[in-house]
Amino acid sequence: MFSLTDLIEAVIPAAYAEEPVEEVEEIEEVEEVEEEEEEEEDDDDEEKDPMDVLRDECSKTAACKPYVHHYHECIERVTAEQQEEGYEDKHHKEDCVEEFFHLQHCLNDCLTPRLFSKLK
Repeated sequence: MFSLTDLIEAVIPAAYAEEPVEEVEEIEEVEEVEEEEEEEEDDDDEEKDPMDVLRDECSKTAACKPYVHHYHECIERVTAEQQEEGYEDKHHKEDCVEEFFHLQHCLNDCLTPRLFSKLK
């Protein structure tokens, strides 16, 4: 019959002190160098995301400029409030979620029709 140790040895691999550790480290170093080279090649080949380009363009349109202004104004206000003493003790802490959603809604309405014509 099988003993409990046989079952444990079958499930859990054993590690031996005689295994060559240096070879594993050398292989990992070679893999890291290869990965870095691949990342450098990928960076050169990639183009800018058309959605990011369109989002920048749309943020400068007359329709979305007020939302951009309100969002940045809110960020400045909240940042200044966070730097005040006793901020942690306040019961109501303002955030810019509403302004963010208004801005994103405007940007999405602007860029969506133009984005799908640029996608392959």
